[in-house]
Amino acid sequence: MDYEAMKRELSRRLKKSRYEHSLGVADTAAFLARRFGGDEARARMAGLLHDCARAFPNGRMRAEADARGIAYGDVERAMPLLLHAPLGAYVAREVYGVEDDGVLRAIARHTVGGEAMTDLDKIIYFADMMEPTRDYPGVRELRRLAREASLDEMTLAGLTRSIAFVLEKGHPVHPDTVVARNELLLAGGAAIGGT
Repeated sequence: MDYEAMKRELSRRLKKSRYEHSLGVADTAAFLARRFGGDEARARMAGLLHDCARAFPNGRMRAEADARGIAYGDVERAMPLLLHAPLGAYVAREVYGVEDDGVLRAIARHTVGGEAMTDLDKIIYFADMMEPTRDYPGVRELRRLAREASLDEMTLAGLTRSIAFVLEKGHPVHPDTVVARNELLLAGGAAIGGT
């Protein structure tokens, strides 16, 4: 399926606001890929399809994940909406014909991150946080970082913001987010950590 066909199919399956968000993530991901020397077409595709599993109601996420043999833990049991990311990788392959493992991995990791994130993983994770339809305290700073910071600095700020948000809401922090943040923080040493 080519990109335009993917857009048509996605627009049929998602509610209008979710589809518009997906277009925003696609464009933002392409911008970030261009900025950091990545493949714009792959970033645009992963951005477009990152929320393709949001077509399933929240109450069906666990059943859909179970049907595909997707392993998950206590955090996803408590917050099944998190399953839309790994489930999205399956849907991208099943419905949209995506075979690119890097694109599928970026879709699967766009919500909580994970160990050894690739540049594409980081781009999709961050693009989802700060695309143009997002409106929350701190998003302007994330957009500034998207223009000025390194890819790792930008991703670290996004992971830190995500953890703070989850803590403010009183939810459990996904261990993959902690691993991703610690990995970037430790890799950057004094330059990122400020010590």
